[in-house]
Amino acid sequence: MPDLPTPQDASEAALFSECWDAVLAYADLCTSGSTAAAQLGREAFAHGIREARAAEAGPVRGTGRRPARLPRIPLLLTSVRTTAAAWEEDGQGHKLDPDLRLWLNSDKAARYTGPPLRRPLALRGLRDLQHADAELLWLAEVEALPLSVVARRLGLDPATAAEELQQVRTLFRDRCHRNHLDTPMDAGCRSYARLLDAVTRSPAADTPGDLSRHLATCVECAEAAACLRLHGGGLPGALAGGVIGWGGLAYLERRRRAAEVRLGPGRTGPADRTAEEDGTPKARVARNGLLVAAVLVSALALGVSLMPFGGSGDDLGARDDAGRQPVADPGPSLPSAPALPPATSKPAGRAGADTDEPGRPRSSESGDRHTEPQGTASPTERTAPAERDKPTCRVEYDLVNQWPDGFQATVSVTSTAALDSWRVSWSFRDGQQVGQMWDASVSQDGSRVTATAADYNKSVPAGGDLAFGFLASWRGKNSPPYDFTLNGRACAKSG
Repeated sequence: MPDLPTPQDASEAALFSECWDAVLAYADLCTSGSTAAAQLGREAFAHGIREARAAEAGPVRGTGRRPARLPRIPLLLTSVRTTAAAWEEDGQGHKLDPDLRLWLNSDKAARYTGPPLRRPLALRGLRDLQHADAELLWLAEVEALPLSVVARRLGLDPATAAEELQQVRTLFRDRCHRNHLDTPMDAGCRSYARLLDAVTRSPAADTPGDLSRHLATCVECAEAAACLRLHGGGLPGALAGGVIGWGGLAYLERRRRAAEVRLGPGRTGPADRTAEEDGTPKARVARNGLLVAAVLVSALALGVSLMPFGGSGDDLGARDDAGRQPVADPGPSLPSAPALPPATSKPAGRAGADTDEPGRPRSSESGDRHTEPQGTASPTERTAPAERDKPTCRVEYDLVNQWPDGFQATVSVTSTAALDSWRVSWSFRDGQQVGQMWDASVSQDGSRVTATAADYNKSVPAGGDLAFGFLASWRGKNSPPYDFTLNGRACAKSG
């Protein structure tokens, strides 16, 4: 690795290898090409290593503790972000991802360099932990490494690593709660701080309606809720998004997919690692063999289902190309629902979708499908009601990735009318629970989820798009959502 710092000893050399992989993964997200990614990664790595060595060699406090600092990997990742900001200031912004450039020039980026009490809660909470505790939390939750690997790297007893991790999670939560109370806030937020602490302590506690509405409109309190709620699988997202900033959730998914490639599918979830490691090598080989067979059968069935409806090899080629991007790769568990033929290829005498009310089409993925007898209406008769109730918006739901207890998805909506503000709602069939959302604030009432525009993306021109993403949990089945509405009006679903 040219232009990189020289390791001081064998242990640092081993650490460099893992750190460089993480830095390059994030640098690739931040740039517009592989050459720029390598350049950004080298500059950020060299700067971050110098900063880490200076912190380790710095004076010890009177209490015997060194000044608070981030673990090695998140320190290097923040170095990538600050180096990218320096590129933007020095006229090299054309090498960066366009979305990152917008973020660097927004108030969001300013939070990471502004007053300490205004910085993201996860960043402050991680810095407040003892260095070894912070390393354990980051490696297990964000880097998605099995506890046996983390224990070996940190010199912990593998038999007690799970218990130590749980204790560190609790410590992190306590630090975040204390920092939340220390944050300057108005009287309304202050009145909800104690209630938020109580609700997030219990996995079975229901969120009161007034608190739910407050979290849907207050960014700081919603951020606190993500850090304080240790149940539901939202902690990795809260850490990655709060510490790294832009691209944190995408980085999280890249590391999860990279761990799956190294260790095999299903080996990265913290709750599942102990049980997986107890299995024998033969059992793991058998499970992997069954998984490969299931993937092949699913791919074959998908290809056969597409053939009668004009499916082409180009579609399958596009899926293969997407598979090389760890962030967008849905993994082998995604093809759970068979592909549907395009609406134009349906027989003329059959209805193309469910309806919520006469003449209003609903998504073709949204559940039980009803058909009308063939020949009961001509194409002209069916077109007239659709024209009268033509949807004013079109929605595209994309399941980006899925793992045993959670998933990441994005929603894009095209509006035919200009909007001063927007509110997108939909329903889940299988009890999915949204834990974290970006580019919108979220509230959920039972199966009904509502995403409300953020301050910076409220306005949408006629024919323009709005988009946001989220992390959610699921159990048993993860059917696509249905009944999308934009500001209370039904949306047609793309695809």
